[in-house]
Amino acid sequence: MLYHLFDYLQETYNMPGAGVFQYISFRASLAVIVSLLISMVFGKRLIDLLRNMQAAETIRTLGLQGEEAKKGTPTMGGLIIIAAILIPTLLFAKLNNIYIMLMIFSTIWLGAIGFIDDYIKIYKKSKAGLAGRFKIIGQVGLGIIVALVLHFNDNVVVREQYKIDTADEAPADKTVKEINGQLMYFNDVKSNTTTLPFIKTHEIDYSKFLFWMDEDGANKWAWAVFMLVAIVVITAVSNGANLTDGIDGLAAGSSAIISVTLAVLAFISGNLIFSDYLNVMFIPNQGELVIYAAALAGACIGFLWYNSFPAQVFMGDTGSLALGGVIAVMALMIRKELVLPILCGIFLVENLSVMMQVSYFKYTKKKYGEGRRIFKMSPLHHHYQKLGYAEPKIVTRFWIIGIMLAIFTIITFKLR
Repeated sequence: MLYHLFDYLQETYNMPGAGVFQYISFRASLAVIVSLLISMVFGKRLIDLLRNMQAAETIRTLGLQGEEAKKGTPTMGGLIIIAAILIPTLLFAKLNNIYIMLMIFSTIWLGAIGFIDDYIKIYKKSKAGLAGRFKIIGQVGLGIIVALVLHFNDNVVVREQYKIDTADEAPADKTVKEINGQLMYFNDVKSNTTTLPFIKTHEIDYSKFLFWMDEDGANKWAWAVFMLVAIVVITAVSNGANLTDGIDGLAAGSSAIISVTLAVLAFISGNLIFSDYLNVMFIPNQGELVIYAAALAGACIGFLWYNSFPAQVFMGDTGSLALGGVIAVMALMIRKELVLPILCGIFLVENLSVMMQVSYFKYTKKKYGEGRRIFKMSPLHHHYQKLGYAEPKIVTRFWIIGIMLAIFTIITFKLR
């Protein structure tokens, strides 16, 4: 909103200082500050409100250290995170940008699913909450919507770069620019390509997965492959964040690290000079996602003010499903979804630990008549609790690993 206001003041009245809102870095900085203030200042009021409404999730008795102290702690604190994301985004981002519109929609969609789940757990006294199939339907539905919009919307394009020796080599309708001493012209096209780490070209076309089809058929149906990838990515990362939200500060801190990394990747992909230097596809109008990512990072960090050990509030599914989902959607937008197994390694390991534990237990029960376990408890962070590690130590070490994975994700752009 403020971007459009100051843009109008700049164009109409040439208002001094209004032009600063044109800079993404300035608006991203404001987004971080405002999201932090919302989380920290208004978070306390919302926590008091949740406590008065007796919005405390029932803590299961798992034999873990500190369980008794957690009983009665308000949940649904994800409402703080969602507010701290949406308000700065609405204030400082271009609201007519297709990427911003889709991120706002995704945040509300997943937040609503998580809210319904928390509401059922708290006020309907159902430990299971919203049935798993309805969560999956919601996540799959979002994956379909995101994939269709990103593939068919005319404003979602990739800018192809063509290097030339002289301006005369460019088509008459193309503007020639000089970048780092090299003459170039550009062409905005619809594309099925995405980023693939560790290979020289850094890109792969989804049509390549339809190798049994001819080129025209593969290009025609590449969107279906992308849709399947979008569904798997959104479902996996959303559920991974949900599983990670088991001890104080782990999900929020991990999401903050991932958000900062996505902000860097979005800035690179949306900046012509940096994308050319790193040989990364340039995606026009995508720089606005830096504002959203900045608000997301600020919201997660601000939430830690109350969620760090010992937590005064839990984010609940309202926050965890939304956090994982929007991280996945943003990665799809900047075409870095195939890098998520590295960047979201914490979420991935938490997911895998549950899958391995359940599968092995069922297998051994069928074979030996009694179920056996790989871990003392899953998800993985509970395994370390059972080993006697204190929550703050587990969380801090997971954060350190998350930072290492984030750094490695960024340097993959030079490892090929």
